[in-house]
Amino acid sequence: MPFVDLSFPLRGTCVPVDHGYALFSAVNRWIPSLHGNPRLALHPIRGVYAGNGVLQLTPRSRLTIRLESGEITTCLPLAGKTVMIQGIPLQVGVPRVYLLTPAANLRARLVTIKGFLEEAAFREAAQRQLDDLQIQAELKLGPRRTVCIQDKRIVGYPVALLGLTAEESLTIQEHGLGGRRRFGCGVFVRVREKKS
Repeated sequence: MPFVDLSFPLRGTCVPVDHGYALFSAVNRWIPSLHGNPRLALHPIRGVYAGNGVLQLTPRSRLTIRLESGEITTCLPLAGKTVMIQGIPLQVGVPRVYLLTPAANLRARLVTIKGFLEEAAFREAAQRQLDDLQIQAELKLGPRRTVCIQDKRIVGYPVALLGLTAEESLTIQEHGLGGRRRFGCGVFVRVREKKS
């Protein structure tokens, strides 16, 4: 079954920048069956950084779930609900479904690979995963970051993959890289072109 992005508009004021675990917990309260789904991924919510570890929501902020198309109906009950992200209420709207489309350049805000904390070791581990998926794109890492999951600080890196074929692009969007995809890690999206 093909993978899709099920994208719900959000109304609210703000979310913490580090919201992956809280978002998954909030969604899971409404749809407990998602907890055991290893292929599901939650995109990080996008917004404008407002300082002090807070993202201001915009009209384009979304709660987006990447999942197999046959699982869409499982998530539809989220529409119209209020999810609480660390005490902040967010109103969830009616979703739209987007097919994954190939792009030559993709990025993930954060990729974590258990046991690989230093840049050189992380790069080698990420490259091995790409080799296993038969992906030969150029791998670029951003500066080291951390994410908090269940009160533990997890180390990871922003990752860009450049020069993907159409098949490679869809493969990495479906499989991701590293772990913790349901908490927003290892989820690849198109690199937005900078406006000239």
